[in-house]
Amino acid sequence: MNNKDFGFGTQIRKSPYFDSTVKWGATGFSVYNHMYIPRDFGDPEQNFWNLINDAILCDVAVERQVEITGSDASKFAQLLTPRDLSKMKVGQCKYVLITNNEGGLLNDPVLLKLAENKFWFSLGDSDILLWAQGVAINSGLDVKIIEPDVSPLQLQGPKSIDVMKKLFGESISSLKYYWFIETQLQDIPLVVSRTGWSSELGYEIYLKDGYKGNELWDLIMKAGKEFNLQPGHTSSIRRIEGGMLSYHADADIHTNPFELGLDRLIELENDNHFIGKEALIKIKKEGVKRKQIGVIINCEPLKGPNTTFWPLIKNDKIVGKVTSAVYSPRLQKNIALAMIDISETDINNSIQVKINEQIVNAIVAPKPFYDPNKKITATKL
Repeated sequence: MNNKDFGFGTQIRKSPYFDSTVKWGATGFSVYNHMYIPRDFGDPEQNFWNLINDAILCDVAVERQVEITGSDASKFAQLLTPRDLSKMKVGQCKYVLITNNEGGLLNDPVLLKLAENKFWFSLGDSDILLWAQGVAINSGLDVKIIEPDVSPLQLQGPKSIDVMKKLFGESISSLKYYWFIETQLQDIPLVVSRTGWSSELGYEIYLKDGYKGNELWDLIMKAGKEFNLQPGHTSSIRRIEGGMLSYHADADIHTNPFELGLDRLIELENDNHFIGKEALIKIKKEGVKRKQIGVIINCEPLKGPNTTFWPLIKNDKIVGKVTSAVYSPRLQKNIALAMIDISETDINNSIQVKINEQIVNAIVAPKPFYDPNKKITATKL
């Protein structure tokens, strides 16, 4: 691939690491937050084994930041999410939801508190920058909302800590799960958090100078050589094993958090004012009509993730849909996340899945499929 010529036009942005990912073997890209994201380094299954056995470096600059500053930044951040932020400390990250006035999910970012009145919402695939700027117009709050020059990398896997210690010294071991520090690597300004989208031990390295992307990539790969660090991409296999949500696939604006089992992130018994609170109170009171479940699909190993929603069938009626599915070589099963009628959510309930024109048997299964208590990601170092 000639990385100088690759692309669909200037409307799709290239990350600061784009040239490096091509140099290191990226063969396929998708579009996410109006940017290219590497999706293929040749073998998705090998990428999975690299992740769970050693470590991978992923270009996730597509995780754009919505930066909120101003004297009312704390109030405005709380306005956007049902999760209580009143005790959040500077240097802390929180997994949060952003809901609309009907309680529908707009995104599920990680929130970083950089100062008392400075926040980053680190986004999944969405246009939350425009949403936040629109909400701010008539909010009466003193805030400034921008997309800063910030581009994350993910360093994920059990040996990520070894690479991090080589880069930043032994002190990085004290960084707790869902906390971050501001630092530098040589003269490159960074924010480093112990977070990630892999269900493995890992870190996110937020570059604050887009001109230094290739330099940062090379420094990390060089430090990781002795630990078998490989260039990679976010793993659909590990994500689904871990029951991790992918916005637009497993949820959208018509999905509410209670359907996803994310009740712990919806705090209604306080005086916080946030968009969608009245709707979520009503939904909780009335109950949901469908729920996200895990599914084990009993057929030949899937050749790759699903690219369409597959109908779920019970007694010849469609009762839901598979939203994410993949074959797990570790579990040696086809595993999936699905949305199904509330009456069909019992574990081990027998259902069917329509894959193209083929009907195959399946059962409802507990999720996550692997490490359900998240001991791997949260382990003390």
